[in-house]
Amino acid sequence: MSKTQDNLKTAFAGESQANRKYMAFAAKAEADGKPGLAKLFRAAAEGENIHALNHFVASGEVKSTPENLMAAIAGESYEIDTMYPQFMMEVSEDNADEATMLSFAKAEKVEEFHKAMFTDALFNLEKGQDAPDGDYFICPVCGYLVLAEIPERCPICATLRSRFYKA
Repeated sequence: MSKTQDNLKTAFAGESQANRKYMAFAAKAEADGKPGLAKLFRAAAEGENIHALNHFVASGEVKSTPENLMAAIAGESYEIDTMYPQFMMEVSEDNADEATMLSFAKAEKVEEFHKAMFTDALFNLEKGQDAPDGDYFICPVCGYLVLAEIPERCPICATLRSRFYKA
């Protein structure tokens, strides 16, 4: 990999992290009764998102739709099979707090649903069909994703249906 490709990868990771960090800061500012500051953090987060996407496209990582689906499935598989099991083992070894373990465990379970959705989408695409067209809803606690029909409670974390939001 060339130095430029390494730099694009590093810039993508940094800008992506800045986006997420600023969104967390915006939520905290909102909770603290600072709506103007929350807007500033959200606006800056969107700028960081634009930078990240530009770097990712420039790196050549956006390919054909089937290749993108395969990359998504591979990424979800890595998180399920390798990353989160390793992280949870290390939480135990480090005697870290229960909240950290729950964060990893919930994410790992949600990734299984993401992988299944991407796998179904790839299957449909190979048959010349699009993914189902409908509204996706997200659990605000664990990130569980569902198409159209929101369950009474999230199957991962038991969050009430009323808290889900449209993607």
